[in-house]
Parts: sequence; C-alpha cells; structure tokens
Amino acid sequence: MTVTRPDAQALDAADPLAAFGSRYLPQPDDVVAYLDGNSLGRPLASIAEVWTDFAHQQWAGRLIRGWTEGWMDLPEKVGDELGAAALGAAPGQTVIADSTTVNFYKAVRAAINLRPGRRKIVIDRDNFPTNRYVVESLAKDHGLEIVWLIGTDVGGIGPDDLAAVLDEDVAVLTMSHIAYHSGYLADMAAVTAAAHAVGALVVWDLCHSVGSVPISLDACDVDLAVGCTYKFVGAGPGAPAFSYVNARHHDRLDQPIWGWLGRQDSFEMEQGYVPAAGIRSMISGTPSVLGILAVREGAAVIAEAGIDAIRAKIVGLGEMVIDLFDEHLQPLGFRLASPRDPIRRGGHVSIARSDARELCSRLTAAGVLPDFRTPDAIRIGLSPLPLRFTEVWDGVSVIRDLSA
Repeated sequence: MTVTRPDAQALDAADPLAAFGSRYLPQPDDVVAYLDGNSLGRPLASIAEVWTDFAHQQWAGRLIRGWTEGWMDLPEKVGDELGAAALGAAPGQTVIADSTTVNFYKAVRAAINLRPGRRKIVIDRDNFPTNRYVVESLAKDHGLEIVWLIGTDVGGIGPDDLAAVLDEDVAVLTMSHIAYHSGYLADMAAVTAAAHAVGALVVWDLCHSVGSVPISLDACDVDLAVGCTYKFVGAGPGAPAFSYVNARHHDRLDQPIWGWLGRQDSFEMEQGYVPAAGIRSMISGTPSVLGILAVREGAAVIAEAGIDAIRAKIVGLGEMVIDLFDEHLQPLGFRLASPRDPIRRGGHVSIARSDARELCSRLTAAGVLPDFRTPDAIRIGLSPLPLRFTEVWDGVSVIRDLSA
C-alpha cells in the first residue's frame, strides 16, 4: 500500500490524541524524527514545573518535615496511580522504587522463596540481558537449573513453546511481555495460566509494555511483575522502576534485600528485620522523590489519554511503518524483524540489515534518532502521545534515502 506524506498529514489531522503533543517540551531543531521513545521517552513540560515547585515549596519550604508530610508515602501512592492507569492492578499491589534490575532480582528471588524445593527457572534466550544475568546469578547462588527457551525468528514465546519445559520442578517462569529486540507481544493470560497449571509462578518484565499496551495484571492472575518508567511513561533517564506483587502472595512475601524502609515501624530503628505488611515490604531504601513525582506525571497523562486510545494509535503508527517498509525498505534489502500481526506487536517495529549499526550512526547525524540493537536491527519506536504520523513518515523517508 502506497502511503504519501499527505496521507500522514491526514492521519495527524484526524488523530484524537494529537493535542497531547503540546504537553511535551520541544525537540531540538536538528531532530527530524525522534523514533526512540521506546528507549527514552520525551519529557513532559509538567515534570519540569513539578520539580521546580517541589524545590521551592516542599524541599526549601518544608525541609526535613517533608518526609513525614507525604514524601515517605509516595512509593505506594504513585504505585497505585500507575497501577490504575496502566497496569490493571488494584490498589496496594504496586510500589515505585529502585531500578528494574534491582526489582527483578527481588521479584525472582521472592518467587523462588514461595516455591521451596523446586529447582528450575525458565527464561528465554532473547530476554533482556539484565534479566538473563540476574537469573544466572540466582541460579549460581542457589544451585538452581536454568531452562533456556528459544523463541521464533521474531522472539516469540507462546504456550505451545512452554509445554515441553514446564513441569512440577519449575519454580519460576520469567518472560518479557514485549520482547525488547523484536517487539513481540506475548499472550500474558495464556502464558501465566500455563505456568500455574504446573504450580509455577510467573515474573513478567513490563518495561516495553507499560504505557504502550493495555495490561491486566489482576485479571491475568499474574504473580509478580516489574518494569521501568522512562520509556512510554516518560519519567526521565534513570527514573525509579516499579514492582507489582499479587495480593494473594503478600502474607508469605520474602524478598532478599532487607532495608530499613521495608521494615514495619521503620523509624523505631529496632534490631532484627520484620517485614512491613503488604507491598511496602518490597521497598528497601530511601525513595527517589523527584523520580517518583515524574512517574506521577506520566501516569496521569496515560490515564487522561486512556490506554486503549494509546494502543490504537500505536497500532496505526506501526501499520504505517510496515506499509512504508514494504514499499521502500524491503526492496533495499531490509528484513522485517517484528511481527506483522498487530495483535502480537508492541510499541516498536524492528527492521534488519547487515549494515544497521553504521546506518544508525548516519541516521543520527541526519537528525533521525532510532535505536540500534545487535547484531543488525534498527528499532523504530512509536511513542504515541508526542509522536506524529508525519514525523514517522519523514523519519522512514530518511532511512530510505540513506539506505539506497
């Protein structure tokens, strides 16, 4: 299907989310197309305003009193806000704290502790490196066996792939809801049900799905999940991550990094660790207040736009990219490295060619900012609230021109 620039302009004119673009700080003049919002989202103008107000009114105005006047409760309060806006999580199950790597370590170890005597962890070879490394570390320290899954050519793992490896010796299955390399969107409900059928627990990585696709953690009966907030949530580089633990596990929850703020009655400074009730026991150290305030702004915009509308625009952007790929890029030797079916595709489209690394450098110099992933993939990120169809069309046109 031929897609012209006027076609893209018409899509922008009809876009029900178009007004949200003005909520973001302007891009530099030398940027033709920012196609990396699936790695680092653009900044909301409201974040800078909130941070300025915080510095002047709360930090300078209240000083140390701020901790007891609300700062200490932010991890749980904003966790609930993100849970409602983007995770399908009822209150009391989500907390904002630490990095994804730290939260993933806590979650997998907590799941292992909930399944004593079981000796296997199942993970796919295409999972994000930090997840693979954490699982390798835990297996080494606890004498566990890693069962490695091999996905399809677009990184997909489905219930049929799990049938041969799931048994009653599996403690934990962990997968990414959206594969970081290909954008493959897993069937959360079916995968979770397959693990539960043998008594295993599931830890989901939601880094690429939070804020880009509807997520139903409670409805899918997910056990534990983690994710970052600097991609589609747009809370900024290094913003704190989140942890979700299903309420049915709270009474036996035992995570490995015992810190003072995860203890009941933290400020009593007692000897010995007694975990706080509920999701607060997943906290270890002092919360990043500025980072959590940025998460709050991102969650609020997602709630206002509506995750279903966000998903609809991502699908539309992705379909346009694939149409342009078929017409302009496939004839130039590119391979589509993402699912064609939008039901199985998340918020980015990956295209592959042997010179992708060098091409990405030239694209950056030309003002088009996608993302390179080894060995040969260019990820075209589709962050729907700030991104226009015309910007995507312009970006793919530059890819075409520099690849000819």
